[in-house]
Amino acid sequence: MIIDTTEVQTIHSFSKLESLKEVYGLIWILVLIFTLVLGITMGVLVIVWLERKISAAIQQRIGPEYAGPLGILQALADGTKLLLKEDLLPSRGNIRLFIVGPSIAVISILLSYLVIPFGYHLVLADLSIGVFLWIAISSIVPIGLLMSGYESNNKYSFSGGLRAAAQSISYEIPLTLCVLAISLRVSNSLSTVDIIEAQSKYGFGGWNLWRQPIGFLVFIMSSLAECERLPFDLPEAEEELVAGYKTEYSGIKYGLFYLTSYLNLLVSSLFVTILYLGGWNFSIPYISITELFGINKMFRVFVIVIGIFITLAKAYLFLFIPITTRWTLPRMRMDQLLNLGWKFLLPISLGNLLLTTSSQLVSL
Repeated sequence: MIIDTTEVQTIHSFSKLESLKEVYGLIWILVLIFTLVLGITMGVLVIVWLERKISAAIQQRIGPEYAGPLGILQALADGTKLLLKEDLLPSRGNIRLFIVGPSIAVISILLSYLVIPFGYHLVLADLSIGVFLWIAISSIVPIGLLMSGYESNNKYSFSGGLRAAAQSISYEIPLTLCVLAISLRVSNSLSTVDIIEAQSKYGFGGWNLWRQPIGFLVFIMSSLAECERLPFDLPEAEEELVAGYKTEYSGIKYGLFYLTSYLNLLVSSLFVTILYLGGWNFSIPYISITELFGINKMFRVFVIVIGIFITLAKAYLFLFIPITTRWTLPRMRMDQLLNLGWKFLLPISLGNLLLTTSSQLVSL
């Protein structure tokens, strides 16, 4: 069988073209991931600055002022200081697991951003189980915290790790039931994009906040507990456990735990925006971004920018709740925290799910 040289050249050129497409696709994915990580880091710096300024206003102080304009570079200065500090290791602990613990916590939180749509279909992975993927990934964080506390060879650290695991298990179940109620009531889907589009028709009146008010309150309390914010910061209660699972950490590893808490707070605020506040959509009834500006190439970039701005504006406005709660409510005891999760929030979320299911069956 004789093969023509032109056919061989065509086959080689086609294979080269396909390989180039694969390389370009891989580079594009890496660029998107780098852009997302850079944007998330900037968002965390803004949250730290906002919390310090709001906390100072509540306590009638000035807050950060000298590091950059209005003190906006203070968080960057703190991160640089932690990066340059000495990294101490416990002499009798498991050094490998001691080092891996903070990395597990940070990486699992960063993976949650894969399913978050920041604008009109601007999402890295539009999965049909997007919200449940976030819940599954966030359940890995307590493993890293428990590992860090156990391998620190410190009773305070170990107690903090145990508290983190118990608290996460107690409040993940009500949070999951609230998400399931939204899926049944509104969109019949767990995709974050589908949940946002199901709220887009009636503007402000179509938000899930009005359809699921009980679930909204339970979701807020459960997300605050998942983020270990006051009044639920029992794993690192300084009056009892020095610094909890972070007691033996210093330098950049301590900074990773600090980063994890604010990354988790930003993720929770974004999911509140997605699940209950309409995501990237306008609050004006019967007007969406795509209908207002169209979806042609000329306005596509502008539509994406407007969607990102709306999503972040809603998320940062919601952040005022956990920030002000930190300086308003006292810390709970551990038994009170577990009682609230198992005896109150779990039955309420179950009742909300049963009510939602029954209303759906009646409407059929």
